[in-house]
Amino acid sequence: MSHAANKAALERLRSAQYDWDSGEIRAALDAICAPDAVFKLAHPFGKMTGGQAFHDQALAVLRAAWPDVERRDWIVMAGTDDHGNDWVGCGGHFMGTFVAPFLDIPPSGHLAHMRFHEFYRLKDGKVVEYQALWDIPEVMMQANAWPMAPSLGREFCVPGPASGDGLIRAERDDERSRQSQHIIVDMLEHLKRHPSEGGPEVMEMPRFWHDTMNWYGPAGIGTGRGIAGFRNWHQIPFLAGMPDRGKYVDDIVYHFFGDNDYVGVTGWPNMIQTVTHDGWMGIAPSGKKITMKSLDFWRLENGRIRENWVMVDILDAYLQLGVDVFARLREFNKARVPGSVPFPVGDA
Repeated sequence: MSHAANKAALERLRSAQYDWDSGEIRAALDAICAPDAVFKLAHPFGKMTGGQAFHDQALAVLRAAWPDVERRDWIVMAGTDDHGNDWVGCGGHFMGTFVAPFLDIPPSGHLAHMRFHEFYRLKDGKVVEYQALWDIPEVMMQANAWPMAPSLGREFCVPGPASGDGLIRAERDDERSRQSQHIIVDMLEHLKRHPSEGGPEVMEMPRFWHDTMNWYGPAGIGTGRGIAGFRNWHQIPFLAGMPDRGKYVDDIVYHFFGDNDYVGVTGWPNMIQTVTHDGWMGIAPSGKKITMKSLDFWRLENGRIRENWVMVDILDAYLQLGVDVFARLREFNKARVPGSVPFPVGDA
């Protein structure tokens, strides 16, 4: 029952961001968050302490750029990780009219979307930790302001679960939830066997992944369809540039939790690898070891993965490799007229 209560405790905060009532958002944060709750957000936001700091330093920044912004969740799930921590995971989009600069990204005057993956750790009914990634690069792309290499996968507004049960599903079955989590952990262990233990066959991907699965990667990598799409547009370039991935698991902490056919994982960070060989995402190999934060959701059908939503703090990875994407963005766009677009746009 604690998982249902934890999800219910966040409904007020989620609802306040749908109609975007700043006063109600502040009140909801005060009600649900411990006073010293730690908020960890994607680069360049970083770490904040307390719900009001999160509002002022992150949510209000978005609202200033998208005055009619609304939150749309398509996954809300909950569970307990292997360390005994209770988590609620939320996935969805912020959507609104982009009329003022957002983190130096020039406004488009059009509807914009930004995917979010959020993981709330609760203790005694209060949020004590928040880990989240906002897909800021996809906002740059929509503004035609992305200053880095093009994605290999397809870039589009990533959909929610095809099953339609991301928000409301059958009553929680603890055994089913544990089994789903076990399948995902087993799958990841097999993925890490290649290339150190053999060719692609050692990953046994057809056993874990549905033939027509979708891998919804972050902007900068993009989406792949089917096992071939996943391998071509993400895995092969990833392994070619960082073949030592999966070798430093003793230095990181994973938080896996299941909710019927859904599984979430977070970690801050939860990957460590070295950029060598062919480089990655258009960046020349530096031989530098970097950490990565990946916040993911999986949905299973009949014991195999049908959909996988993946968010990575791409901007932080670039920064660790000596590339300041925001500095490049400012150079790339300095000939554009700065400022805001009148809102409502084109209102007569």
